[in-house]
Parts: sequence; structure tokens; C-alpha cells
Amino acid sequence: MIKLHDKFFKPYLKEEEILAAIKKMADEIAKDYKDETPLFVGVLNGAFMFVSDFLKAYQNPCEVSFVRLSSYQGLTSTGIVETLLDAPEEIEGKSVIILEDVVDTGRTLKQLVHLFSHTNVKEFKIAALFYKAEVYNGEYAIDYVGLEIPDNFIVGYGLDYNELGRNLREVYQLNQSDMINLVLFGKPGAGKGTQAGFLKEKYNLKHISTGDVFRYNIKNGTDLGKLAKSFIDKGDLVPDEVTIDMLKDEVEKSPDAAGFIFDGFPRTAAQAEALDNFLESKNMKVNATIALEADDDVLVARLLERGKSSGRSDDQDEDKIRNRFDEYNEKTAPLKAYYEKQDKFHSVNGIGNIDDITERLSKIIETL
Repeated sequence: MIKLHDKFFKPYLKEEEILAAIKKMADEIAKDYKDETPLFVGVLNGAFMFVSDFLKAYQNPCEVSFVRLSSYQGLTSTGIVETLLDAPEEIEGKSVIILEDVVDTGRTLKQLVHLFSHTNVKEFKIAALFYKAEVYNGEYAIDYVGLEIPDNFIVGYGLDYNELGRNLREVYQLNQSDMINLVLFGKPGAGKGTQAGFLKEKYNLKHISTGDVFRYNIKNGTDLGKLAKSFIDKGDLVPDEVTIDMLKDEVEKSPDAAGFIFDGFPRTAAQAEALDNFLESKNMKVNATIALEADDDVLVARLLERGKSSGRSDDQDEDKIRNRFDEYNEKTAPLKAYYEKQDKFHSVNGIGNIDDITERLSKIIETL
């Protein structure tokens, strides 16, 4: 395992596997162009090691040049491909073969095709060392493939994570198992929001509050927000699948997060199972559920005090507060059983100094 910045990466492809794939590609292209002198165009920055080893394996006459494109920041593509070094001059009538380190969505290929679309090249082909077939849009043919790989984030052999890792001789993939995904429970007034704020900063986690997510989608009129509002306006409960879809969007907005804190979801065992299924589809899981426990009388006093400044009517009536506690107990009991079966349920004393409570939570997180 290696660490680059804040992420851990595990070994994926050995150097000899990579070189064997390159040799196979070089032999195929040499056979197809035995009577020509093709122009190989490497795509910087990632393909510099690939181009170097490819040219050593390619024994026939050839020319070489480079273009430079950029679309990645951190772990994810920006969706915008910038051209930093343009196509070479004097390529009219030549057979051009692009040497690309990795082909995933195809956005970079589209820009490459655009770069050469106004030139009178004899023909234009694409050779990809690593090919992520499951996410490629299929718009252009990939003529030569070294290794077909799944859609995992990789570094090494020219590929980077925020500019680190390019010089590694082998390829490593992101170790998703070092992500920390938490479900945070607690009665009203137990301090979930306060503690989530500290934990997300300490561990680079993304705090996903279901209430905040609903308000954002409804306020901004997203498709999911409109769908949720249609149920709310009729007095119906929003279906679990709508809530899960909102959470999916939030998770996918933060690919650089070291994990997530889910607050306000799940509320039922069915929702917990739906969350497990979604995370499993992303090679993730809930690592722990933590309940902030506190005596009801202490919480009642805390909420009544909060109600003096918050203006919330449900924080100003003791009967309403205790009804909320009863509802929490009723809903949390099956969830506690669900996560206890997975050995993932933890209880933490939520009364005391805020820093002390954070420390209690941290002790659990750091054992995961």
C-alpha cells in the first residue's frame, strides 16, 4: 500500500504486465504499418512513460510528437478538456496514431479528434494502453488496446493523483476500503449537527444531512426536488427511492471525500438496506453507526433553552419534545438491531464538554 496526499492506493498491475501489453500493441501496429512511417502522437502528461516504452518496442521507422490535454482534478474529471499543447505541424498525408495512456469516458478523445479534424492526414487511429470499456461512450473506435480494466481510479506509470504518482513503475488503484462512512444517530438536542461539523473537518468527511438535501432540492427546483414536493404537497411520505436518489447525487458530487456522515437517514431497516445496496454498488460500505446517547431530562432542558433563541415552536413545548423522543426510540430500535447484526452499532455518551464528546467519537472512528 502507498499513500499519495490523503489517499491510499494498493498494487494493481505489475511492470512486466504493462510492458507485455505494450509489446503486443507495438507488434500489432508494426504489422499493420510495415510499409509506412507512421507518426505517433503521445498525449501528455500521462502518456510519457507509455510513449517511451512503446517506442523502444516498436522497431520499424516512425516519427513522434506530442499534444497536451488536461481534464482531471483530484480523483474526478472536470468534464472540460483543455488543450495545452496543440497538434504538430506538417502532418498532411501521414498516418497518425494517437498513443493515449487511458481511455475512460471519451471526452479527451473527442478533443483529440477535433484537433486533427481540420488536417489532411492520411488516416487517424487510436491506441490506448488502458481502456475502461464500461464507462466509454463508444463514439470513436479504439483501434489498439493494451489492457481492458474496470472503472477504478489508478495511478502510476505516468498517471497521477494531484500530480503525485506519475513516476511509479507499476500501477496502483485507489483503496476504497480506507474510506470511513458513518451513520450518526441521536435524539433531538443530542448534538449530531455540532459533532458532524467537527468530524467532517478532522477526517475530511462529507456531512450529508437528509433535511438539508431535501431543502436544497426543493428550493432549487431540481427534478428530484419537484418529485419530492409532489408527494409532500399531497400529504404523503416521500418514497425511499427518491431519498436514496438524492443521497446518490450528494455522494457523487464529492468524489474527493475520504468518506461520508449520513445524518437523518436511514430511519428504517428498509432504508438501511437500501443504503447498503447503494454503497456496495460504489465499492463502499457503512463502517459504523454511532448513537449519541443522553438522558431525556437533560435534553429537554437543553432544547427548551435553545427554543428561547431559535424560535422553533417544537423546542418550546416539553410535551412535543418528549413526543419526538418517543418517535426516535420507536424508529431507532429496529435500526439498532439491524446494525448490531453487522457488528456496526456503537453508543457514545453525548453529555459533557463538546471536545470530550468529539474525542469519544474519534476513538471509535480510529478503530475502524
